[in-house]
Amino acid sequence: MRDLVEIGMGRTARRTYELEDVDIVPSRRTRSSKEVSTAWQLDAYRFDIPIVAHPTDALVSPSFAIELGKRGGLGVINGEGLWSRHADVESVIDQLVELAESDVDADAPVKMLQKLHAAPLQPDLLAAAVAQVREAGVTVAVRVSPQNARSLTPALVAAGIDLLVVQGTIISAEHVGHPSEEPLNMKTFIAELDVPVVAGGVSDHRTALHLMRTGAAGVIVGYGSTEGATTTGEVLGIGVPMATAIADAAAARRDYLDETGGRYVHVLADGGISTSGHLAKAIACGADAAVLGAPLALADEAPGRGWYWPSAAAHPSMPRGAFLPVLFGEDRPSLDRVLSGPSTDPFGSLDLVGGLRRSMAKSGYSDLKEFQKVGLNIRG
Repeated sequence: MRDLVEIGMGRTARRTYELEDVDIVPSRRTRSSKEVSTAWQLDAYRFDIPIVAHPTDALVSPSFAIELGKRGGLGVINGEGLWSRHADVESVIDQLVELAESDVDADAPVKMLQKLHAAPLQPDLLAAAVAQVREAGVTVAVRVSPQNARSLTPALVAAGIDLLVVQGTIISAEHVGHPSEEPLNMKTFIAELDVPVVAGGVSDHRTALHLMRTGAAGVIVGYGSTEGATTTGEVLGIGVPMATAIADAAAARRDYLDETGGRYVHVLADGGISTSGHLAKAIACGADAAVLGAPLALADEAPGRGWYWPSAAAHPSMPRGAFLPVLFGEDRPSLDRVLSGPSTDPFGSLDLVGGLRRSMAKSGYSDLKEFQKVGLNIRG
């Protein structure tokens, strides 16, 4: 039964919970963290850690996708970002960071980002980025918006992508567009592709279930909220309490599993995850993996030079993201330290996967799907 509260006469709202509101309850047994597996599989592709990098140019360059892929994660290139519009992205990011560090105009970096994204898409540049990752032998994933999915996907498939991510701030199986527009029919679109599709974001059971019915291999839950960087709540008034949203999507996954007689759709949590404890709670609530932005942007290998901005920051008329400094002390840690330690931070920003493994071990679970059954408490 939904926990409804009255917010005024004749108006009710559902009580929902963030990851901060829940705690993991250990079982009666513990185990060694060496006996814990954090591996998961999306369609034909296996990953050693449940970490997916948010598709923003501040984080996922071709080289970063390769480095994360070698460590068992998945980096998603923004197919409509700087790497598909400019030949020398490194110098472009240098200019963005210099502008952000000058502190002359807080809006200047976003304005410049919008201008840079006004440059035309160049399929050959995007194909070259895909080829670079593919040649390194790691899984290649590219994100496109629902608006540009039909036009960009054929070239991406021809370039050799393994996974396609169709991601918008909000996505649904049914989009009602302007009479002059032909809306993207996700079910038809996915059925005609030879590569698996991950789609999102969604925030509730019904939308997640509808999206699963389109044939998506994975569903993204959440809108990539990073405190201080993502401003969807301020701009649109839309928020996603992640613990509830993940649990709802996991329930939709169970319903769809029963409905289809065994087709499992993966749930990827995107938002509100900044520490190893958040990562553990997201899996415990039912996620198969987490999409991380700012936590990975700490790494020295990230192209943002210690700055992070979400892909929505470049929207031409309604940006929903800001430039956020993510420096850690004097020096930026390596990607290895961010993922696997050693950590000097007592608050969980380093050794993300190590913290998850320890949480699983202390709770007595040996793999991610088992850990999704762990007990939870609500604080307060």
